[in-house]
Amino acid sequence: MTAVAPRTPEPGTVTMYSTAWCGYCRRLRTQLDSVGIGYTVIDIEEVPGTAEVVEQLNGGNQTVPTVVFPDGSAATNPSLADVKARLA
Repeated sequence: MTAVAPRTPEPGTVTMYSTAWCGYCRRLRTQLDSVGIGYTVIDIEEVPGTAEVVEQLNGGNQTVPTVVFPDGSAATNPSLADVKARLA
């Protein structure tokens, strides 16, 4: 299967690659909600090609949450402070 390109979010928001069972993903979503940062969640087990995107961004590992920022950069399991700083 061919990986799709990472989804670049709108300014001020992030794209979060996630799974339904990931506790770190749930925690980050709750934290983003608490400060009003918008995000789009893409479940890598549900959307074809997205697990491969996460592998490309993480040196071959399907580690979630993987967050993509409006500038096209990505972070693996970032803290809320990291997300806020990257969006500033």
